[in-house]
Amino acid sequence: MKIFKVLIIAVIFILQYSSVAGEGKVHKYTNHLINEKSPYLQQHAHNPVDWYPWGKAAFAKAKKEDKPIFLSIGYATCHWCHVMERESFENEKVAKLMNKAFVNIKLDREERPDIDSIYMKVCSMLTGSGGWPLTIIMTPDQKPFFAATYIPRESRFGRAGMLELIPNIEKAWKTKRQEIETSANRIAAALRKHIISQPAGPIAVGALPKRAFEGITASFDPKNGSFGGAPKFPNPSKMNFLLRYWRRSKDKEALRMVEFTLRKIRNGGIYDQIGFGVHRYATDSEWLIPHFEKMLYNQAMLAETYVEAYQATRRKTYQETAQEIYSYVLRDMTAANGGFYTAEDADSEGEEGKFYVWSKKELTEILSKKEFALIEKLYNIESGGNYLDEATKEETGQNILHLKKPLHTVAEELGMSYPDFKFMLEKIRLKLFKLRKLRIHPLKDTKILVDWNGLMIASLAHAARVFESKEYLKAAKNAADFILSDMTDSKGRLLHRWKDGHAAFDGKLDDYAFMIQGLLELYEASFEVKYLQVALKFNDILLKHFYDKENGGFFMTPDYGEKLLMRPKEIYGGATPSGNSVMIMNLLKLSRLTGKTEYEKLADAIVMAYGKMLSQAPSEFAGTMSALLFAEGPAYEIVISGKAEAAETKEIIKTVNQLYLPEKVVVLRPVKDNAAIIKIAPYTKAQTMIDGKATVYICRDTACDRPLAGIKELKTHPLFK
Repeated sequence: MKIFKVLIIAVIFILQYSSVAGEGKVHKYTNHLINEKSPYLQQHAHNPVDWYPWGKAAFAKAKKEDKPIFLSIGYATCHWCHVMERESFENEKVAKLMNKAFVNIKLDREERPDIDSIYMKVCSMLTGSGGWPLTIIMTPDQKPFFAATYIPRESRFGRAGMLELIPNIEKAWKTKRQEIETSANRIAAALRKHIISQPAGPIAVGALPKRAFEGITASFDPKNGSFGGAPKFPNPSKMNFLLRYWRRSKDKEALRMVEFTLRKIRNGGIYDQIGFGVHRYATDSEWLIPHFEKMLYNQAMLAETYVEAYQATRRKTYQETAQEIYSYVLRDMTAANGGFYTAEDADSEGEEGKFYVWSKKELTEILSKKEFALIEKLYNIESGGNYLDEATKEETGQNILHLKKPLHTVAEELGMSYPDFKFMLEKIRLKLFKLRKLRIHPLKDTKILVDWNGLMIASLAHAARVFESKEYLKAAKNAADFILSDMTDSKGRLLHRWKDGHAAFDGKLDDYAFMIQGLLELYEASFEVKYLQVALKFNDILLKHFYDKENGGFFMTPDYGEKLLMRPKEIYGGATPSGNSVMIMNLLKLSRLTGKTEYEKLADAIVMAYGKMLSQAPSEFAGTMSALLFAEGPAYEIVISGKAEAAETKEIIKTVNQLYLPEKVVVLRPVKDNAAIIKIAPYTKAQTMIDGKATVYICRDTACDRPLAGIKELKTHPLFK
């Protein structure tokens, strides 16, 4: 019996491995993507479409053969990218048409966010919307004249399919060439104009956060939380701003919106109740049916929000949720080298969500009657299932586990103590988790991206301070150390992507901005000066190679990078915050840490450069609004002068870390080996210990309080009462 069980597990493992890696499969076609590192490009390496990677070879071929370029942009865990591949790119008839009419380029948007940004703007300009897969048809000199997202194989509901569209474009390229080129030139000109900042002149910066709060409040969903209807996105940047606004204004509605949304997310189907972590977004308005991808940036940003909510309220449930998300990341999304993987797919065995859902029959066979009786009500298990077929909306018999009541409420209703209830539930969860592990897993995108790693480093470092976790600090340091050693070029400049021992692509604005953010958090978590030194070095690179001296703000790409149709520049953030908004906050913090007011002036210049956009819709720039609250003040510089290993110094650091005060920076000025920090922050030279006690120096908006010697004096300060 044991041998039989081992054989079954071995077969399942082989199926898992072959489904992800494609080992042993004989392929009829192999195209120019075969040597690429990107998992997304590898997925398409055996399509009958003659795909090329983005590069000189493809553009030279297009010019030589006088063909337009079919540019398809997506990413490895994109559900609709998989659909379009199955329908069209694996279809020999469609591939034959594509190969005849175009030179075909496949691009991983996560490897080249700069190119994706350019052509996503084109899609938005031409169609009014965007998304992935992104389809662009352009001239051999990269000027677009057609844009779409997913295109079906056959025409339906008035929407042209690939079989109809390709011959029409091929004919137009031959018979209406002048019209196409005129249109392409106009689109390119409009695109270049789009990136020029539009200063608003003098703007009432101080009024923008309040206007942002009013706009966010107006969009709040009182029934389900978050902002707007379906699809439902977690929007951690907006929640972080609301927490800051609540702390500043004492407006309870700001905190209520955050707490309500965080509870809804934790209880919903968007949250993986068995394996932890959060899916990308919910397709419905009630958080039940997720788009099952798990993205690293989602984990980093939402866990950070739960950490901040815990700091602000001290509610244990927020700490537990953050810890669960981190446990998922450290268990499933961490490479041996310390870096963090990019994403896990929504699909397995060709079906979205199959890995995550459960039938009632399956659960009754796995669990005892007592266990099933508990989770049937707790997780809302239905005989017909609650996961409806996407196309027909009919019952599938499958269930997405979700809560309708908080766990502590259920415990009370059962007459159980919360710890006893959690212990029982954890036993059931682990049983289901172990059995789920035997299923065929979704593909894991194991490339490592600097920008998303920066977000996770910042999140873990912050949690390490608040939760006093050596594990989180070690994970953050391991990731940062890996990036600094393996993802920089010979000049110490960041590279964007690492995969299978190979780092490539010039670092973009987001790489530098998010890494600086992560390094600043990591410095405050470890007080290792090397992280602050590297943050300043990266800041210098940005100012030298990315800053737009004519119009203000940072370009997405460096001046030494590949010359594209344009140099994209953006203040608006999407799923992740924009590099410019993060740099406003970074510059403000660096100014406070170093005492260099020129950094604060640069932050102000970026705000002024985008003043018109910020004034028109402040609620859409939540990250920038958080930075404005920091700039408005009061903001604090806290210097702790003491022996780094002394018990009282550690107690003071712990007390400062528990404080919910986002508008602060903290510096440790040790008694020994202090030359490096004094060089960075010269003002700390005179901030020494008093009477042999660890001493805290607190300055608020350039005005400093008297030094506080020892933990008892610290607790007399208004911030700590």
